[in-house]
Amino acid sequence: MHNFVLHNPVKIVFGSDTIARLPKLLPVGARILLTMGAGSVKKNGVLDQVRQALQGWTVVEFEGIEPNPRYETLMKAVELARRESIDFLLAVGGGSVLDGTKFIAAALRHEGGDPWDLLKGAPILSALPIGCVLTLPATGSEMNGNAVISRDSTREKLGVGSSHLYPVFSILDPQTTFTLPPRQTANGIVDAFVHVCEQYMTYPVNSPLQDRQAEAILSTLVEEGPRVLANPADYAARANVMWCATQALCGTVGAGVPGDWSAHGIGHELTAFFGLDHAQTLAVAMPGIWRHRFERKREKLAQYGRRVWELSGDSETVAFDAILRTEAFFEGLGVPTRLSAYGVDATEAAKLVSERLAARGAVQGEHKDLGHAEVRDILLARG
Repeated sequence: MHNFVLHNPVKIVFGSDTIARLPKLLPVGARILLTMGAGSVKKNGVLDQVRQALQGWTVVEFEGIEPNPRYETLMKAVELARRESIDFLLAVGGGSVLDGTKFIAAALRHEGGDPWDLLKGAPILSALPIGCVLTLPATGSEMNGNAVISRDSTREKLGVGSSHLYPVFSILDPQTTFTLPPRQTANGIVDAFVHVCEQYMTYPVNSPLQDRQAEAILSTLVEEGPRVLANPADYAARANVMWCATQALCGTVGAGVPGDWSAHGIGHELTAFFGLDHAQTLAVAMPGIWRHRFERKREKLAQYGRRVWELSGDSETVAFDAILRTEAFFEGLGVPTRLSAYGVDATEAAKLVSERLAARGAVQGEHKDLGHAEVRDILLARG
């Protein structure tokens, strides 16, 4: 096991009817900017619950953060927060709303230059405090310091991470997810599944606890994902999926083990160029990476096949069948694993993504040897 430092300061408030606890979680006298998406929290009653809990507080609302939060939209929120002397941000929605809110928090404290520079390596020295009422389990953003933001003018989608971007608290009420459309539910399951795999599907480093933590999350998603889609109001299944998504990227699974985030690196570019949902890009990219890097990942693929899919046989057969089972799982959730299913030409995708990565000098993978040429080959094979 590799050396690691793990610190997670987020207070999780999990369970039914927990939105009412908001007043006990917020700083006394806070001036709150409440951020949300395009209106689903109005339709499902979550916003009414939040407003009820915040009676007597100074609250300014900002609506319209997109599923892939746009820099252009978020800068409007920054202007509003400055104008209203906001000192606390409350994200009500899914991971994209929370990611966007994290950027707002950092941008409000950024001095000099374009806040977009924070996505390109400028240090985040501080940020406004953030709270969260989660309505879509997927990204794990409710318990980490990461965010991913898109910019229309440059067709870029970039990520950032900072200890200053951890939420102070996150409220997770599974009831808020009952009315999610099947597409969003399925996307969230795939997103969480891939998060775990990118911290697990590398090479052995004698980390049996982390491996079994990863496998437990994967196995639970395999069991509970179809149940949620079959019965959207199944509280127990919703709760299990929600907690899996949070655990997938809160730091414990990846502590002391190598990671391979190339599916995200490729996926972000597919979203930037073609507008695909984040989880859709991951469902395309990750199995393609596994096929391309089969020999390097074979040992962990075989372990995964035996422990998660209960396959038997020689290692090579089990490893390959595990890839097939993963693709079938995603497809069964309604998330295709081939570019053609989304109307994207593989040749065009391979050219655009590989050229951009080449221009950045980006090298990915657990061995830092997955370059633009390998990415081109991976995408060409995912048509």
